[in-house]
Amino acid sequence: MIDLVDNRRSFLKKAVLGGAALSLPGSVWATAEVPKGKRVGLIGLDTSHSTAFTKSLNSPDASPDFAGYKVVAAYPYGSRDIESSTKRIPGYIEEVKKFQVEIVDSIADLLKKVDVVLLETNDGRLHREQAIQVLKAGKRVFIDKPIAASLADVAAIFAASEKYKIPLFSASSLRYIKGLENIDKSQVVGADTFSPATLEKTHPDFFWYGIHGVETLYTVMGTGCREVVRVHTEGTDIVVGTWADGRVGTFRGTRTGKHDYGGTVYTQSGPVKLGPYAGYDPLLKDIIRYFETGKVPVTPAETLEIFAFMEAADESKRQGGKPVTLESVLRKVTK
Repeated sequence: MIDLVDNRRSFLKKAVLGGAALSLPGSVWATAEVPKGKRVGLIGLDTSHSTAFTKSLNSPDASPDFAGYKVVAAYPYGSRDIESSTKRIPGYIEEVKKFQVEIVDSIADLLKKVDVVLLETNDGRLHREQAIQVLKAGKRVFIDKPIAASLADVAAIFAASEKYKIPLFSASSLRYIKGLENIDKSQVVGADTFSPATLEKTHPDFFWYGIHGVETLYTVMGTGCREVVRVHTEGTDIVVGTWADGRVGTFRGTRTGKHDYGGTVYTQSGPVKLGPYAGYDPLLKDIIRYFETGKVPVTPAETLEIFAFMEAADESKRQGGKPVTLESVLRKVTK
């Protein structure tokens, strides 16, 4: 029996290294090859982020920065009523199976097999319930964008994080756009950023996709925005934020023309262009460091303010472009 298991493991390793798509159960690799503490679980196979992270972590030539962490199991759902998300699930199930990821029937089943979790569900309405299940199990969890589909749920998730004493974080991969690495943030006097801002009726306007450009803005400006004003047309949104220290930062969200990500950061020594997009791996490296240490690279306070910025922008739109303070929207969810 031992020889049979050893031979099976040897065959599996050779096949993976050779790039073959196997029909063996995903649990074989999970049990035989990934040490306890390094087993990653996925919640949600309705986003390309899930397959991208799996490919990076489970590749035979995975970066040493990923410290041997491997995705071993996945619960596919996931949105059940956002068509652009639900239609991806069958294909993404097959994609991760090629990397020997076991597909499970529930989050409860997943939590029995993994040590840490990537909460990738594209539908932010599900995140509060899903995240709390993970936190109750005492496992560290990264929550992909949007952390939630309401400002109240964002606050509730961080309250649960405190209750269960499990730190967590959320971030867009646009936090790592090229150009940021050379900026001394103490010298930043303002910034303009842009990204696509496609709308999804189940989410507040910017929570769904504009979050990318807003998070880029906050990465360089930091916290401290006092109020926002929003200009809205069918194809474009512009949000102007005024920080408490007098600095001004803007976000432009696009829905027409060719889409891209970028911006300009204004510093004491001159403007700096941002871009191009740096891919998922820089974010994944920070996620792995968090899994290893429990230290979060983005504070709850910053993430809460980012979502307050977007909620205040929605309120400004409802009021015909009037200024709206972040304090006024935060007061409603942090009483």
